[in-house]
Amino acid sequence: MRIGTFNSINQIYNATGLNKSKYTNSTGNASFKDEVLFSSLGKDMQVAKNALLSTPDVREGLVSDIKSRMDAGTYEVSNEDFASKLISAFASKAI
Repeated sequence: MRIGTFNSINQIYNATGLNKSKYTNSTGNASFKDEVLFSSLGKDMQVAKNALLSTPDVREGLVSDIKSRMDAGTYEVSNEDFASKLISAFASKAI
């Protein structure tokens, strides 16, 4: 390694004016401030996530109504409705 080359490289880097920004407090110690910014899309996604977490997975009112009708023997499903929903689900490859 040539010493003269190191000096010329050092001069180039010092000439570009590379500055390290530091925040100093009153005691003179360097402290750096970290900052995180979220986009509006990220904020909207967080609101949607919180709304989904607060929503129950099962609609208890609807389920309890169907359960009570099944227990009483009064819950009936139309064969035509069942068949048409089954065929449309198969056609859309949902099953």
